[in-house]
Amino acid sequence: MPKLGAVSMRNVWLIAHREYAERIGTRGFMITTIMIPLIMAGFVFGSMFLGSKTTSEIHIAVVSSDTQLVLDLQSELLRQQEQREATQAETEGGQPTPNSAKKQPHILVDAMNAGPDTRAQLDQDLDSNDLDGYLWITPATAGANRPAFTYTPRKKGDASVKNLLASALEKVLIREQLTHRGVVAADEDTMLQPVVVVASRAPHREDPESAQISVSVLFFVMYLVIMLYGMNVARSIIEEKTSRIFEVLLATIRPEAMMAGKIIGVGSVGLTQVGIWLAAALLLVGVSSVLHLGGGLFHISLTATQVIFFFVYFILGYLFYASIAAALGAMTNSEQELQQLNMFLVLPLLFCFVMLGSLLTTPDSTLARVLALIPPFTPLLMYFRVSLGHPAAWEVALSLVLTSASICGIIWVTSRIYRIGVLMYGKRPNLTEILRWLKYS
Repeated sequence: MPKLGAVSMRNVWLIAHREYAERIGTRGFMITTIMIPLIMAGFVFGSMFLGSKTTSEIHIAVVSSDTQLVLDLQSELLRQQEQREATQAETEGGQPTPNSAKKQPHILVDAMNAGPDTRAQLDQDLDSNDLDGYLWITPATAGANRPAFTYTPRKKGDASVKNLLASALEKVLIREQLTHRGVVAADEDTMLQPVVVVASRAPHREDPESAQISVSVLFFVMYLVIMLYGMNVARSIIEEKTSRIFEVLLATIRPEAMMAGKIIGVGSVGLTQVGIWLAAALLLVGVSSVLHLGGGLFHISLTATQVIFFFVYFILGYLFYASIAAALGAMTNSEQELQQLNMFLVLPLLFCFVMLGSLLTTPDSTLARVLALIPPFTPLLMYFRVSLGHPAAWEVALSLVLTSASICGIIWVTSRIYRIGVLMYGKRPNLTEILRWLKYS
């Protein structure tokens, strides 16, 4: 890593102050600071609120020669619908959960007998939107214990209705077997009563679902800000290269000081923006407290540990990717050339985003532990593990050491590329030329 003297450090802070002052008072900063949280909150609360208020009715036809089986299916579907509503009412009367907003569709059943043209007519009804699906029940053949069931939906990929029908049919067939064995209806209801497991948590521990929501939001904020402000460093270098401001600045400022100042200045803008968002969130939520939002649809929580590690890994992630972005900016001469190379920034961050689903369910798996120690992935993945998993203290310490060492190495390489690249105009250098810069700079 290049050594900077007292004069160079003063120049670093002058460049950083200039970059910070230019961006912090712009209209774009004000708009994004206010609008991004509002847009995110609007999408989350709006979708969950509308989903909780929507009561969908699914109209299906059941084709069977067994009239009693269809009547039993209708009764069982109605019984399960009432049980779901009763369970939801009990849940919302106490501590609401994120899943309390999810409502299953209400299924309306029409019984039909099979005929020569029945299937063709049903297919026409699906095409004309008169039906949402139909269930074809084929009677049990010799040697078979139960009938065969085939469900044809109007919309592909809608598995919720099929699952509800399967659950209801399973209960109906069990009731038939119990009746044949002489079990009375009251005992059947008792035996088939669904088991309700109420989620609870130990004292002084946050609700797992609310923790997932809050940490996922912070994960997305870190991903977005690191990517945007890392690219801003590269764009800032390209703008000054094309305007030839560098030729004036380099007369009094070393390239390493200029690069460090840009990284610190632009990063401070991102840190300020994130700090404003978190300060607003903490005013609403409070550290280690829970706030019910959206009429009790779900609640979120933020802890001091989550906030502290968020800033630690955010700073490390920004320094890592901003240093790479500075090298990319020094090697390119236009936004078009930068867009061709931005995959070096986007792909590692995108991979972390893809891994989000796996980490939500298994934050302490072997794959998650290994990936979280690889420096390009550490800021996002290890933050997620610290917040939702149980990483050992040595894993956290090792992640900080490896990432810091990687940042020092990248800055050393970047400063050498930057020293020559900022004065190079014309075509983009190839790999051989870049290696020559590293050797002679």
